[in-house]
Amino acid sequence: MELLGLILIILLVTWFDFTNGFHDAANAVASAVSTGALSLRGALAVAAVMNLLGALAGTGVAVTVAKGVIATPHDTGGLTVVAAALLGAILWNITTWYFGLPSSSSHALIGGLVGAALASSTSVQWMGVVTKVAIPMVVSPIVGLTLGYLTMVGLMWAFRRMNAHRVGRVLRRAQLGSASALAFGHGLQDAQKSMGVIVLALVLTGYQDDYTVPFWVILLCASALAAGTWSGGLRIMRTLGRRIFNLTPAHGFAAEISATAVLYTTAFVFAAPVSTTHVVTSAIMGAGATRRRSAVRWSVAGDIAIGWVLTAPAAGTVAAIFYGLIALFI
Repeated sequence: MELLGLILIILLVTWFDFTNGFHDAANAVASAVSTGALSLRGALAVAAVMNLLGALAGTGVAVTVAKGVIATPHDTGGLTVVAAALLGAILWNITTWYFGLPSSSSHALIGGLVGAALASSTSVQWMGVVTKVAIPMVVSPIVGLTLGYLTMVGLMWAFRRMNAHRVGRVLRRAQLGSASALAFGHGLQDAQKSMGVIVLALVLTGYQDDYTVPFWVILLCASALAAGTWSGGLRIMRTLGRRIFNLTPAHGFAAEISATAVLYTTAFVFAAPVSTTHVVTSAIMGAGATRRRSAVRWSVAGDIAIGWVLTAPAAGTVAAIFYGLIALFI
């Protein structure tokens, strides 16, 4: 029974990673496509490859998710909690993708784990959730917004005496590197969260005693995320690339390298899971605000912010409902 439950969790994680890939593909490529730096298919190919490489680059975030969110009782009820959490996160990903709303797959997954745990009376490690998850997820968009603004100001000062068209061409080419680095950061962050869920399931079923991440888990999550990325995410790409702010190569480059800095720091230094969607969107807003505040469509940003606030409780509620339904049949 436990083996069948573990296999189900692995399949659900693979599905979640795929939805995460097509949902968040826009994060890495929207600005490069909207500025003409990359073609759509070229950008998605770059994003898929770099997501794959990024997912292979570390496991610190995975360990945080595996042992820092909920307790790990060794029974089938723990697997039910994990399965319900994944179903809640997957449903939220699909719903927000359908409406073209950039929401956080990370928030959905963490919210799903907490919601299912509360429904099952499983202990939630609130200290870990607050310090390792909630605080970084709140602070990282603020840092992204600030860095996006300051980076764009720095670019304007550095190129103030150069021809604007020439600068645009240079930075359009530079976006190949910045978009690739951003996609690497997305793989580094998002694939690790689902790796942590599989490790949690392995510990729950007794197939593993510690929280190290096996290589097959890394490869599976990396491949599923890359496959989802290749499948695209055009609805959300339009929101990030056009509806928030009409990006130029300079603004796109500033947003990409600012978001990349935040993702690398949180993963390598703090091993903290953060939302790539939040960080990238905030960096675009910060870069766009340097032109003038009215250049950013703050009403669209407000709609996105509502999605941010609703994601964790909505996914948690759905996960709790799924837990109740699953518990009826086992």
